[in-house]
Amino acid sequence: MRLNSDEERGGYRLVADEHPDDPIDESSQSNILHMDDLSDDSSPPTPRFMQDQASYRYMKWVPTPVRRASKSIAKWAKGPDPPHIYTIEPVLPIVQEFPIRLLDHYIPKRRHRITLLIAFYFTWILTFAMVMKQSTIATEIEGWGAPGNIGCGNTYWVPGNRCGLNGNDCRPFNGSGFAFRCPANCASVMVLNPRAVGAQEINYRPMVIGGPSKDDQTPIYRSDSFICGSAIHAGIIDNAKGGCGVVSLVGKHSDYQSSKKHGITSIGFDSEFPSSFTFHSGTTCEAKDPRWPLLFVSLTFTILLSLFATSPGLFFFSIFTGVFFHVGLASDPPGHSSVTDLISNLLGKYLPAAFCAFVIYRYMGVRRALSGLTAQVEKTILWLGGCWFGALSNYTLDWIPIQRLNTHDLKQQPGAKLALALIVTMIALIIIKQVFFFRREGRLIRYLALYGTFVSAILLSLLLPGLSLRIHHYILGLLLLPGTSMQTRPALLYQGILVGLFINGIARWGFDSVLQTPAALQGDAQHNSKLPVIPPPNITIGEAISTISFSWLAPPEPFDGISVLVNDVERFRGYTDEGFSSDKNFVWGRPGIETGASERNDYFRFGYMQGSSSWDYTKAGTWNKDGKWVEMKKGPSKIKSRELNGEVFGAN
Repeated sequence: MRLNSDEERGGYRLVADEHPDDPIDESSQSNILHMDDLSDDSSPPTPRFMQDQASYRYMKWVPTPVRRASKSIAKWAKGPDPPHIYTIEPVLPIVQEFPIRLLDHYIPKRRHRITLLIAFYFTWILTFAMVMKQSTIATEIEGWGAPGNIGCGNTYWVPGNRCGLNGNDCRPFNGSGFAFRCPANCASVMVLNPRAVGAQEINYRPMVIGGPSKDDQTPIYRSDSFICGSAIHAGIIDNAKGGCGVVSLVGKHSDYQSSKKHGITSIGFDSEFPSSFTFHSGTTCEAKDPRWPLLFVSLTFTILLSLFATSPGLFFFSIFTGVFFHVGLASDPPGHSSVTDLISNLLGKYLPAAFCAFVIYRYMGVRRALSGLTAQVEKTILWLGGCWFGALSNYTLDWIPIQRLNTHDLKQQPGAKLALALIVTMIALIIIKQVFFFRREGRLIRYLALYGTFVSAILLSLLLPGLSLRIHHYILGLLLLPGTSMQTRPALLYQGILVGLFINGIARWGFDSVLQTPAALQGDAQHNSKLPVIPPPNITIGEAISTISFSWLAPPEPFDGISVLVNDVERFRGYTDEGFSSDKNFVWGRPGIETGASERNDYFRFGYMQGSSSWDYTKAGTWNKDGKWVEMKKGPSKIKSRELNGEVFGAN
């Protein structure tokens, strides 16, 4: 039978003066089952708009459109029901699962596999130790003995005034030498804050001053040059392999010329310096850095382990340990005086690093990403390849112009801001893609809450007085690793890279503090302290000797003295309690015009003293070869001594 009216169809009809949110009139529901028949509640029906607002009774101040939008977003973030859990289906499974089938066929029993694994570990350690021992042997140099190990940043002369007045604390200037051995990759070691050389300010380049000149092919370098970097520039050793040689002091020298050789552009200096060194070219010595042979050994054993290991825990902890000790012993070792000292250093770092590895595996997604994975070749290429990429970041990421991730370095290093912007953009795109995967797996809200906690902790750290936040290698890895907690091919690659970065950071630098004082981050950068005000000097040009005389006002509190550097060597240090007065002056002389030896520039810098410590020096004022004075520019220069990459300047 056909129903012709709303009433007959059991519905109701909206009249012209009825509002959509009004209660439904019972008279129009003659064919509808009354709610009273189903419930004892005799209260009047609730309007629909009130029902819609019931769930927001604690957030009445939030506008309705915003509440509805947030509800839709929350519903979207929960993901599909049921969730879609990602797993990797191997490409060409017959090829990728072949190592597993081979192992199952020939070694099916558990005890036999354990025996094979122990033999594998033993062979790995023995091969690594034999190659390392062979590579650490250097032939003795006739007349000089066995070469001693030095770091890439070692020098004869420390910068600033640490060599004392007239450089007496860095004597002898002439006549001594020693046989040395340098590690590989020293050409990449640079000064990380501006360093004054005459009127120049050197930054983010190797500290190599001088070399062979047009008139003399004997390479002569200023004594504050890096010995290993200078040896590479002179062709004595190879940057990729390291090497050994003999270095000797040759005393005062002038007019150090700039040249580009073997990938290093040296710095020129057109005045004199009291101490210089050169290399003996006739000596024979064989010594090679072990990092490349050891890299072949480590790659071979980690690839074999990755192809045949099916247990995610066995795979992860074996790779973590092997790569950790490879980085610490071969590819990027910390500063050390002997092999035993190096091993002791690494063992002290490994125990806390192993605890972190357990947390990474159990709670940061590594186990989830590797469990049930049978794509052995893809695991090796993506996860293990990414891990090696991150662990060798001193090579793979060395081209990025960011040496340290802090505000000071980002401001002063050329290209650092652009590089950081590109990196942040790339990470943001990866995060967007990972958000999509987490939503499909129904885990997005939980991980958003986790990263909200991370961001809150970072913001709180920025507000702490007297401390600055520094994001190290290992912190970057730990922060981003939870975002790789899934079994997709991109996640395998990202996870491997982040684990490698963590390993490199800990094995090379250790667990450096996340919150550091401004002084610790500053290194040898400018302090922005007060600078002496130096009036124009008095210049006397003589036939036998020419002089220049400076005077100044007494230093303000809290300073108690003044230091004068001439050609980057401290030549005067005076204190107020020694009778230091406002009319005290400093006189510097050089050969006059008749001697023919006055064709040089002299550079003068002035800085206040506080006890034995010097503060910022002025930029260089120049007494040029024509006898005229060129005023120093405004602002400080910096030539104060510091540590570079953990190595104190000064030859062993």
